Amino acid sequence: MASQFELTVVSAEKKIFEGQVTSIRVTGIEGELGIYAGHTPLLTAIKPGMVKFTLADGKEEFIYVSGGFIEVQPTVVTVLADVAIRGEELDEQRILAAKRKAEETMSKVNDADMTAKLAQEIAKLRVYELTKTKLANRR
Repeated sequence: MASQFELTVVSAEKKIFEGQVTSIRVTGIEGELGIYAGHTPLLTAIKPGMVKFTLADGKEEFIYVSGGFIEVQPTVVTVLADVAIRGEELDEQRILAAKRKAEETMSKVNDADMTAKLAQEIAKLRVYELTKTKLANRR
């Protein structure tokens, strides 16, 4: 059985990643998913958060997604998201400002949309922090 498979991550605007990987971690609507080569076919919605994948050389990459869908076939996995941003492209100051704004709004009005916005900013921050740590460890 092959140990690698093709991963494609696409946003509404462009293709974010395409290449061979050995594993993927993503949060589906029913919980965490770990995907390896030969996985049973699956189509499910994914929550806003992180797509973490391991390349053939063992390096890990992180992409923030705003939610979307994942389609798993034995040799090909496709992630479709409205918004997908590579971890190294995230701006910490912008994320923190948006998080603060969402927290301030939530303290005044408990709104489901603001709760979702806050969850997205926290997910972006987590992807940013993991990417920053990964890059620092390479040096």
